[in-house]
Amino acid sequence: MSRIFLAIAASLGGISVILGAFASHALKDRLSDRALEIWETGTKYQMYHALALILVALLLERMAVGSTSLFLVIAGSAFIVGIILFSGSLYALSLSGIKILGAVTPLGGVAFITGWICLAIAALNMD
Repeated sequence: MSRIFLAIAASLGGISVILGAFASHALKDRLSDRALEIWETGTKYQMYHALALILVALLLERMAVGSTSLFLVIAGSAFIVGIILFSGSLYALSLSGIKILGAVTPLGGVAFITGWICLAIAALNMD
């Protein structure tokens, strides 16, 4: 699982850079300042949580199978779901202007919080 998380994290980190550059160049004249700000929030949170997923992958590599590794797997999975829901909804909101998409964003935030709590539990249970 650690290799899968690491590959996903590297991909999500790279995509975050691509999306940030895309907004700076291709979308700069097409979106409002507010829409660009929302997009930027999505790319920041995507990168933060891609880096957190790398940490989870590295910790999983060092762990023996057990309850700590279960919390790490949940943390990593929650970070991935959070990126999809949180950042994805912000990208969609920026491009479409459909405000109801903003209702999905807090679900991604809950996934992020779940990931951080699980990471903390795993840390407290490490040998």
